[in-house]
Amino acid sequence: MSDDHDLALAMLRWQVEMGADEAIGDAPVNRLAAPPPPPPKAAEQRAAAAPQVRAPQALALEPVQESVSTARRIAQGCNSLEELRETLARFDLCPLRATATNLVFADGNPDSGLMFIGEAPGADEDRQGLPFVGVSGQLLDRMLAAIGRDRTTAYITNTIFWRPPGNRTPTSLESELCVPFLERHIELVRPKLLVLLGKQAATVVLESTEGITRLRGKWKTYTRNGLDLPVMPTYHPAYLLRNAPAKREAWRDFLEVKYRLESTSSV
Repeated sequence: MSDDHDLALAMLRWQVEMGADEAIGDAPVNRLAAPPPPPPKAAEQRAAAAPQVRAPQALALEPVQESVSTARRIAQGCNSLEELRETLARFDLCPLRATATNLVFADGNPDSGLMFIGEAPGADEDRQGLPFVGVSGQLLDRMLAAIGRDRTTAYITNTIFWRPPGNRTPTSLESELCVPFLERHIELVRPKLLVLLGKQAATVVLESTEGITRLRGKWKTYTRNGLDLPVMPTYHPAYLLRNAPAKREAWRDFLEVKYRLESTSSV
């Protein structure tokens, strides 16, 4: 070690032996003054420097309302089922159209007086472009046959016209964009009676927050666009495949539909 280093250590030892227990700077410190604020963290500095933007909800609300208004205007401009189908095939405001293989519009006889509305297409429906053609559709066909009906004497569609990816539940935006076309669909068909298959259909058509278990089996009324139609909510066939005991209740609902149609026809 150098002589300067040895001297510095000796002086330090002497100060400790003399009782010095803290280092004092060259400038005096006012211990009574408030301490300075701590320096801002890097994240806070970046946030302060970033430009202020509107919340995503506020930014998204206006375009959503415009899109729904556009969908309603387009749907009301359709004067036939074929025109409605062709318009939906070109409608690109609903995100589901970009991920689906086919538009799933309807199947059956629109002049039958009996209109079924399900929830959304699945994988089989997406491939074939027809509603209720998978396992759930096979059960629906058997239920129709039990009341003397088939696809030539019933008309079938969904609240959503494209398959949601992975069969997930449609978002509120996707549902809102399809509602104007569904309402126009019902208006153009003008059935004698509506059957709603599942919670999603009941929620959309009846604008109800009740579950399908509470709604099913009770006659409701669809009053919109000059129509006043009896409505029977019941279980979706997919639910019945998972819950066999509920088939008894669905059978009673279908019998109610049969008797209501027969009484209407006899008037």
